[in-house]
Amino acid sequence: MQLNKFTDYALRLLMYISQPKDKPYTIAEIARDLQVSQNHLVKIVHFMGKQNWIITTRGKGGGIRLNAETLNLNLGYIIRILQGNNQIVECNTPPCVLRHNCGLKGILDQALEQFYQALDQYRLVDVLDQSRSSKVVTSSPISLINL
Repeated sequence: MQLNKFTDYALRLLMYISQPKDKPYTIAEIARDLQVSQNHLVKIVHFMGKQNWIITTRGKGGGIRLNAETLNLNLGYIIRILQGNNQIVECNTPPCVLRHNCGLKGILDQALEQFYQALDQYRLVDVLDQSRSSKVVTSSPISLINL
C-alpha cells in the first residue's frame, strides 16, 4: 500500500507542528521547512481543521497549532481518514470481466485491513517519541522504517 501525497504531507505537518513553539506555525514557514507546496498545505490544513486535529487562527498573530488531543489518536485512524475510501483495486469502474471468478479483491481488502490494524497499535505521540530520541527499539515496526 502506498500513501497518497495528501496523507504523506498531512502526517509530516502533524509531526512538525507537534514541536512546541512560542507562536503559532504559519503555512509559509511549514511549506518552506518541509519543502511542500503552500497550495497543498492550505487544503491539508483546512481538512485537518475540520477534523479538529489542529487549531487555526486567522489574522495577524494567527497560525496553526496542534490540538493536544490529536497526539493520542491512533495512526490507523488518522491514515484511514486521510486516505479516504481508496481501495487497492477497483473491480466495478470500469467493470472487470474477471470479477465474478476472482478472489483477489477480497485478499487485498483483508491485507489492507491488517495494515490498518497494525497501525492502530500506535498513536501519533508514539511516532514523535521515537523521532525525538536516539534510542532504537528493534521490536517496533516503526523503528525499522526509520533505519
